[in-house]
Order: sequence, then structure tokens, then C-alpha cells
Amino acid sequence: MEKTGDRFHRKNFEQREFDKKRYGRKDSGRERKAAEPRAEKQEREPKVRQEVKMDEAVVQQKAMDFLKQVFGAMGMEVSVETTVNKEEGELLVMMTGDDMGILIGKRGQTLDSLQYLVSLVVNKETEGYLRVKLDTENYRERRKDTLETLARNISYKVKRTKRPVSLEPMNPYERRIIHSVLQNDRYVVTRSEGEDPYRHVVISLKRDGYKRDRYSGKNRDGGNREENRDSVRDNSHNRQMENVVEKTEEKVLSKH
Repeated sequence: MEKTGDRFHRKNFEQREFDKKRYGRKDSGRERKAAEPRAEKQEREPKVRQEVKMDEAVVQQKAMDFLKQVFGAMGMEVSVETTVNKEEGELLVMMTGDDMGILIGKRGQTLDSLQYLVSLVVNKETEGYLRVKLDTENYRERRKDTLETLARNISYKVKRTKRPVSLEPMNPYERRIIHSVLQNDRYVVTRSEGEDPYRHVVISLKRDGYKRDRYSGKNRDGGNREENRDSVRDNSHNRQMENVVEKTEEKVLSKH
């Protein structure tokens, strides 16, 4: 009488032979179906940015006229330069003048609001969405560096305390910076919560990655725990020896 285990192996062997003759491969039907969507994804063409149809001169003039009215009402003298990048579908507006901190506002809130208003004005003259970027005194780049540093510091705090941290409300551009900085981090994950204008980023511990390294004997830096303990002991011993040497030198100098 054929045993259950032998019957199972025989059926698997017959299925593999059948697939080999019919499809010229050893994969079963289930594996073949799972592989088909992957091939479709690889063959899929990358997304192409939709071209924005517009008259560049009209768009730039609209932006400059609107900003001149705003600055005139504020009693400020500001020079404005505009550049259109058709490939990226973006209008870059650079502003220079005195007391530009007034236009930046607290954490760039005034600059973001002004950018939103300019976007509403210029997109009335376009077919498709034209992104608008207002900048002054290289604020956008400085703000980006600040957010990148903030993201790394908060991720370290989350790893140390093992508790999620919610950041202050940010606009979509600033939230994307936080997400992009930590997207390849093995131990933390980011997500956006809330509704605008209070939508913010939450940084929390990625449980799977932390547990995997915890049970494999590795710490967050990828090293072995035993090796790190030895290095800590060596460092503490070296510090003790340095203190002894310093005290000895002080005694010798005091005698002389």
C-alpha cells in the first residue's frame, strides 16, 4: 500500500513533468502566474510628465504684476526675476531687496502663502498645472538642510527611546524632504497624518528591522554586541589611564 508521503511526492513529480512538457519549464502553474505580473511591470513605460501649454511671456508678466501690487501695498522695494523651466513645468521666482525676512515669515509661512497666491494667478493662463517656486536669500536650500538635519536627529531619538515622534505641521514639499531622507533607514518608518494645514509627519520605529537585528546579535550600527562591549571597556580603561597620567603630571609639576 502506498504511503501518504510517497503519494504526495509522486504527484509533485508528475506535476513538474507535465509543466516541463507543456511549457518547457519546471515552474508550476502558480509560480508561472505569479511571475507574469512582474514581467508586465518591467515592460511598463515610465511615467512622462504632462507638458504644460502656456505663453511664457504672459505667465512671467502676470507673476511680476501681481507681486508688484503686493509689494506696493506693503511699502517694500523688491526686485523680481522669473525663469520658466518647461521640461520640469516650473516657474522660478527670485526676489531680492531689503528686510526680506518679512517676506519669509516664521518658518517660511509668509513665503509659502505668497507662493500659493502666485500659483493661483499664473495657472489661469496655462493648460495643465504649472508649479511655482518663490525663493529669496537662498531660503529654500537652507530650509532643506535644516529639515534633513532634523529628520536624522529625530530618527536617532526614536531609535533610542523606541517611541514615535510627531513633527510640526509642514507643507507637502517639506514633508517630502523628511520622507526622502529616512526612506532607506533600516529602523524607522515615516508617515503623514492629519489634514492640511495641520498635516504632519510621524517618525516611528520599524519593528521588524529592530527585532531582526536584536535577535541576530547586532546593534543598530550593524556591529556585533560583544565587539562593541569590548570596545567600550577598552575606551573606559583608556580614559582611566589618562586620568591617572594627568594626576601624576600635576603632582610632579607642583613639586617643582
